[in-house]
Amino acid sequence: MIPIYLCDDDPAVRRAVRSELEKEILISGYDMEVVCDTGSPRKLLDAARENGKRGIYFLDVDLKDGKYTGFTLGQEIRREDTRGFLVYVTAFGELAFETFRYKLEALDYIVKDDPEEMFRGIRRCLNVITERVQNEQEEDRPYFTVKFMDTVRHIPVDDILYFETGGKSHRIILHGIKGNIDFTGSIRDLQKSLGKQFLRVHRAYLANVSHIRELDVRDKKIVFTNGEECFFSRKVKNELFRLLDLDFQT
Repeated sequence: MIPIYLCDDDPAVRRAVRSELEKEILISGYDMEVVCDTGSPRKLLDAARENGKRGIYFLDVDLKDGKYTGFTLGQEIRREDTRGFLVYVTAFGELAFETFRYKLEALDYIVKDDPEEMFRGIRRCLNVITERVQNEQEEDRPYFTVKFMDTVRHIPVDDILYFETGGKSHRIILHGIKGNIDFTGSIRDLQKSLGKQFLRVHRAYLANVSHIRELDVRDKKIVFTNGEECFFSRKVKNELFRLLDLDFQT
């Protein structure tokens, strides 16, 4: 969840901005929440420090504060939250270029004289932020690289259900969300390279624990999130239950 902070000394503007934010979050299902709504820069900074997460900040420029303007508040936020999103909502459209002078890397500068235009700007910002965060998450995903015939494929590790030894020597079948790939390798080497997310559940299978939906203890079968199944051996049963946080002992 991405926290959202508002700072404007006009309570009516804060109410309007907050209402539009909460409406758009509800309608679009954004993983965001307004956690601070204040006219005090100090209260906003305290809330952001206590939360400690990357945030979204909707700030007025002309704050009635003896220490902070919207731009100097933005500088302070940048020192604490280097990857946060700054959005200025203000009546002073001519000051937009000041964000460059202060090196704030603001996402947007919304003029609040026209309420409908302000609301459109807020919706636009939430959409842009969501797309950016999704793209960052996609780029940060670990990939498994495999040579398939004459092609090199990069498969997101989270899209892999399990590996299975094939009928031929050193043949492995990768079972993935989007299909299967047959390649040369060994279960032992895969286990070493892929780490704790994958468990050797059987001499013939290496399973992605995060994709296990249920265990059939009687038939010693694992059911994956897409309905596929593989066997597990008795000796790994307790480890499976520990990893899946299940309470079952025999």
